[in-house]
Amino acid sequence: MPSMLPEPFRCKMIEHIRLPSPEEREKALQAAHYNMFGLPAKEVFIDLLTDSGTGSMSKEQWAALLLGDESYAGADSFLRLKEAVAEVLGFPFVIPTHQGRAAENVLFGSLTKAGDCIPINMPFDTTRAHIMNMGAKAVPCVTDIAYDAALEAPFKGNVDIAKLEAALKDCGERVPFVMVTITNNSGGGQPVSLENLRQVAAVAKKHKKMLFFDAARMAENACLIKEREKACADMSMAQILRAMMDLADGISVSAKKDPMVNIGGFLALRSEEMYMRLLPRVVLFEGFVTYGGLAGRDLDALAVGLREMTDEQYMVHRLDQVRRLGGMLIDAGAPIVRPAGGHAIFIDAAAFFPHIPQTRFPADVLSIEIYREGAIRGVGLGALAFEEIDPSTGRKCLPKLELYRLAIPRRAYTNSHMDYIAQTVADVYKRRDTVQYGLEIVYEPPVPGITHFLAKLKPVGL
Repeated sequence: MPSMLPEPFRCKMIEHIRLPSPEEREKALQAAHYNMFGLPAKEVFIDLLTDSGTGSMSKEQWAALLLGDESYAGADSFLRLKEAVAEVLGFPFVIPTHQGRAAENVLFGSLTKAGDCIPINMPFDTTRAHIMNMGAKAVPCVTDIAYDAALEAPFKGNVDIAKLEAALKDCGERVPFVMVTITNNSGGGQPVSLENLRQVAAVAKKHKKMLFFDAARMAENACLIKEREKACADMSMAQILRAMMDLADGISVSAKKDPMVNIGGFLALRSEEMYMRLLPRVVLFEGFVTYGGLAGRDLDALAVGLREMTDEQYMVHRLDQVRRLGGMLIDAGAPIVRPAGGHAIFIDAAAFFPHIPQTRFPADVLSIEIYREGAIRGVGLGALAFEEIDPSTGRKCLPKLELYRLAIPRRAYTNSHMDYIAQTVADVYKRRDTVQYGLEIVYEPPVPGITHFLAKLKPVGL
């Protein structure tokens, strides 16, 4: 018997990819100012920058595109999406948006104000940026073990209930709602247990606060719960997903992740009062409330994807593929966040390059070296992405984790691609001591929280 399930699909169409030469890679790095976001896709062999919108849609999703009703208001496509959201997730109200950060714009723009605090396990980059843009503050409440990259623990995305209670006590009326990211992307794609979500919901209810989930990878979280939480072993993945959703007042979703479409997002809500409260910002920034910046055909593809993401055979393969890559990197000696998360392998760049100070962005140095070695594009998620300025002192505050992410697109790459990725990282690890430079910012945007997307960098000696 094979050690893992092979791809539970077969290819009906391919996209040609090309390995650029070392000389071409060097020119591309210079032209991109050493920022992975600046690389042209044609200069990348295997693209693991993100799993957002980069997966492959099924033939059923492609067929659904032909059903698209492009009516401005009340399209059949919207009604089919609404039906899928109610069936799979149990929410009666849905607001489509053009992608996940648009949903965040509607949510935070409508419900938060300057001085507010959002208790959350760990915010990802755009979530944090939207909170900061409103003059509010994210209050991380993740369990302390999330910061121990080498520790094997099943639910390193869990909320520390004592931290949550303290945040609610300290911030009081300045907390409009509590939020939990599932899975916890900033901490290595780590899941949150169903028991922990129930505890968070109970605390939020006690303090009369709404509970929202950042639920872009909710299906992966449900599958990891089934694998790791004994009390849920006999539940189906779909049942676990529904049990998670039943705890929330609403969810913000990038549909470009687990729902497996190339564009789109949505908010799903429990109450009509909250639905009506959010609608004005949708009209101002996204379009009419039944299309939210998407074509009708996109809404239909999303409706199909919501059902497909609960396919357990597919999800088991996806998690196994990520784990397989992680296992090969561990065998090569590379330090990764353990255990492997749901959507990506996160390398501990601080441990990979201990001689590079965090102020010189070792995660982003690693992204450069892995691209140089094999034309693989990942992304640094360390000081460049999550550095903050203490408003009281003006000093820079460095994040506790300095990670480099290899995000695996859904249904896009085979296990032989994973072999190539692992060998490339292993080769960089073997020569890690020869990497004797860091990075300096020569340009950063004036908007806080988005530096890593637009920064221009240059190598500097140590």
